[in-house]
Amino acid sequence: MSSIRDVLAQHHQHCDELFSTCEEACLDKRWDAGGPAFAQFRAAFAGHLAAEESLLFPAFEAAMGSSAGPTQVMKIEHEQMRGLLAAMERALAAQDRNDFAGQADTLLILMQQHNLKEENILYPMCDNVLAADAGDLAARLGAACPS
Repeated sequence: MSSIRDVLAQHHQHCDELFSTCEEACLDKRWDAGGPAFAQFRAAFAGHLAAEESLLFPAFEAAMGSSAGPTQVMKIEHEQMRGLLAAMERALAAQDRNDFAGQADTLLILMQQHNLKEENILYPMCDNVLAADAGDLAARLGAACPS
């Protein structure tokens, strides 16, 4: 049985690999490859955020009896990352390497910090608090976030 942490950390790694492929193509001004790579990354990343927000966070908040705390911080960061994705998409459409690079650098730093908080704090808390349902929830998250 996989843990919530294992499933979602593996999907973080998958998204990181897609991001790297996209970033490399765009920084090399290979826009014909960068566009599809960005679309693939954005789809996987959006699916990951949606799975957390629709499956994990509500279960954790219900068990804790509050929507304040770690999930509230994660939701704020998700919105920041969505904004950066939109800015990256605009830079990609304009084939503006410098703007794309700046937005991508900012997103990368935010993703790294965000993933560390989730993998080292939130996900282990979820595995503990949701222990009775963690296996089922991990399976549902894995289906929603295929790697």
